Amino acid sequence: MRTRFAIHLNLRQKVSVGIAFCIVIIATISILSYTNLAEIEKKVHFVENATDLSNSILEIRRYEKNFLLYGQPQSLEENLSYIQHVFAVLSKLSPETQRLRGYIYLEQIHQELLTYQGIVEKIREYIISKQEDQIKSMAEPLRESGKVLVDLSEKLIKFERDSILSITRILKTQISISLAILLIFSVLFIPLVFNLIIQPLRLIEETTQRIAQGNFKRVPQAQTKDETERVIQAFNHMVDELEKRQEQLLQAKKLSSLGVLTSGVAHQLNNPLNNISSSCQILLEEVGEADATFIRKLLGNIDQEVLRARDIVKGLLEFAREKEFALKPTPLVEVVELSIRLISSQVPAGVDISTQIPSDLVLLLDSQRMQQVFLNLLENALQAIKEPPGRITITAYRDLNLKRAIIHFQDDGKGIPENNLGRIFDPFFTTKEVGVGTGLGLSIVYGIIQKHDGSIGVESKEGQGTRFTIHLPLFPDSDSER
Repeated sequence: MRTRFAIHLNLRQKVSVGIAFCIVIIATISILSYTNLAEIEKKVHFVENATDLSNSILEIRRYEKNFLLYGQPQSLEENLSYIQHVFAVLSKLSPETQRLRGYIYLEQIHQELLTYQGIVEKIREYIISKQEDQIKSMAEPLRESGKVLVDLSEKLIKFERDSILSITRILKTQISISLAILLIFSVLFIPLVFNLIIQPLRLIEETTQRIAQGNFKRVPQAQTKDETERVIQAFNHMVDELEKRQEQLLQAKKLSSLGVLTSGVAHQLNNPLNNISSSCQILLEEVGEADATFIRKLLGNIDQEVLRARDIVKGLLEFAREKEFALKPTPLVEVVELSIRLISSQVPAGVDISTQIPSDLVLLLDSQRMQQVFLNLLENALQAIKEPPGRITITAYRDLNLKRAIIHFQDDGKGIPENNLGRIFDPFFTTKEVGVGTGLGLSIVYGIIQKHDGSIGVESKEGQGTRFTIHLPLFPDSDSER
């Protein structure tokens, strides 16, 4: 059976590990850089001696040319003197270049110099014995050997200079990589500190402020296995308890307000019941004489008013009962049109309701609750238009920059006094007459919009109408279509 071990560090240990990691990286970089710099120093010293070696070989070639051009024995002696100097330089270079790859060139120079020295020695013997023909025959081998010496010395210097440049590039790369590693570590470490320490504390602060405003929301649980997680866990437990108390209080307030709602509901039910009664009386009077079309129209009116009464009672039940919140992809236009149909019987003559909503605008909605939002806003707009004519306009569009759907409810009614604008979403705040409203409508609208991760605002001028603006998140498919 395999056992899993997990190491959980507290905040102090995490910071200590991060600092230790930085120290290890810096120490490693420093050691590598020091090693490379020491190697460069050694190679620079070697190149200085190799340059001296190359200059001495060039002097050998100079006296060689003087001898071949002018036949001066003194030039040959100077040549031999510089050959000995080159041997001395080679013997000095050899011990410190055993580990250098350029050592192979020193071996080749040493072997070629022995060959060159042998040729010069023979020429000196031929000079002593005055063998002019032999001296001339040795001229070409002497030139070739001298040329090889120059080429080898130049290759040696070039090789070591290239090695220095290569090490310099490696050093630059190491420094760049080191800086990149430190930068990456900093970029990773700072968000880590932010996510594990600062963000949870900020969330706690923001949540405290929301609770003070009556908005309860849990802090996302951070799986940090440290003090922060325990603080957030305790805080979430407190939020859960407060949420329960808030839900109980809200439900109690709803139930306590049912008595006030009764008069308003009775008034709303009275209209469809009167319409049903009128249609039935007409049918009873005209049942033998009316044509089928007229009868169907009256029956349709009765059916519509029954549905209207049912919706009023259903709305009252929904108000008193909390149902499970569920989001589903829903075309916005369907919810709006259904809301308009449900309220159409309350729209007086001369009041026009128009919509401009893209048919392909699909949002994640709880359609029943969002319908409650639209019905409430429509009802408020109708009540704001005291006397026809009037106009209610509902528009919606995508804002791809904000990744939000923007919905406007505009009416040309009486407007809202400026001193009331900041309070209209408060529970139980109302400017309507007793029996017309409870002051919970816009408060419930506000809560439903918030549950949809949206926001709602209002603009109004007294006597010039009101516009409610709702922001809702775009559904991914809806976002990609435009």
